[in-house]
Amino acid sequence: MKITQIEVLRVALPLRRPHRMATGRADVALGKYVLVKVKTDEGIVGLGEAPALKEWGGDYGMYFGESAETVMHMIRDNFAPVLEGADPFRIEYIHTLLDQCAKGHFYAKAAIDFALYDIVGKALDTPVYNLLGGLYREKIPMAHSLGIMPVKDAVDEALQAVDDGIKTIKLKIGKDPERDVALVREMRAAVGPKIAITVDGNEGYVHASDAIRHLKKIEQYDVLFCEQPVAGLEAMARVARGVSIPLMADESAWTPQDILRILEKRAAEVISLYPTKPGGLFRAKQVAAVIEAGGLTCNVNGSAELGVANAVNLHLSASTKIVSQACVYPVTSLSGREQTKVAGRFYLDDIITEPFKYEDGYLYVPHGPGLGVELDEEKVSRYRIA
Repeated sequence: MKITQIEVLRVALPLRRPHRMATGRADVALGKYVLVKVKTDEGIVGLGEAPALKEWGGDYGMYFGESAETVMHMIRDNFAPVLEGADPFRIEYIHTLLDQCAKGHFYAKAAIDFALYDIVGKALDTPVYNLLGGLYREKIPMAHSLGIMPVKDAVDEALQAVDDGIKTIKLKIGKDPERDVALVREMRAAVGPKIAITVDGNEGYVHASDAIRHLKKIEQYDVLFCEQPVAGLEAMARVARGVSIPLMADESAWTPQDILRILEKRAAEVISLYPTKPGGLFRAKQVAAVIEAGGLTCNVNGSAELGVANAVNLHLSASTKIVSQACVYPVTSLSGREQTKVAGRFYLDDIITEPFKYEDGYLYVPHGPGLGVELDEEKVSRYRIA
């Protein structure tokens, strides 16, 4: 089998509500993502997606933000010519070709990687999770993420999500310390002791001392972990020593080498694993192996993916033992076929033909060949913007 063509296009889904964080304005770009179709000489088409955000990157610009336009340029003008005629089964070799072609650009590489796995799974008539180690779990616990918003609005939405079956609530913090403390206090009082609460600073605290001072004020409210309160592993390590709340590394954790540095500095106990940040499923499994070898835990986090990349999230979560924390990605909903009132609903619609099964706080992995999803081409045309 040979790759004959790579098609890229951009779509924009309608948001249910803005989703803001302490640094950047990622809510502006959510849903404006790139779809990729990798075509082969045997008629099999692999689907990929790049949920790329120019506001999102690693510590101190180590891994730069990518926009949809950046991704489309890199794939069309750089990666597609290199991959024409390549065998899509040679996934590790193709990653080598991509890395030789361009440093970084992980989201563009991830979109191609996803499509390769989709091709191989379809060719072998097996789900992608069987290409990643097999089915470890069929259903994945979901966390409902609340962006920065007024405390009352956050509490009201959290209660609706709990009514939808959610058992973990994630709160964005890091912009207003007084509001952060009030939010966690009011949230714990509202949801009770059985619902897990996590907080995510998105590097919003400037100094480690600030993060320590403010996190100490919320320790009493039984916070499961705090995600990336500050930038940089040295600052993260200082915060980790200064508070009892475990830290999760996200902006600091992209590659296997990053995990080694986190272990060396004892900067976090939990890792936010993405299929996109390291450049695709192939690299994500490498990151997961280092996480497990280091005795850390992780979830699969996300960038409010559309249906294609959300299928990738599910296959990675379902096939990876170390993914033991509630995951933060969409409960894919189609207009008129909503499965929840608010839980996991970033968008009012999607571009795949069938939503993933959701039940009592869990999302189920699809079992069809490849990623197990099909595009609704009418909706792709409706929401296409480039």
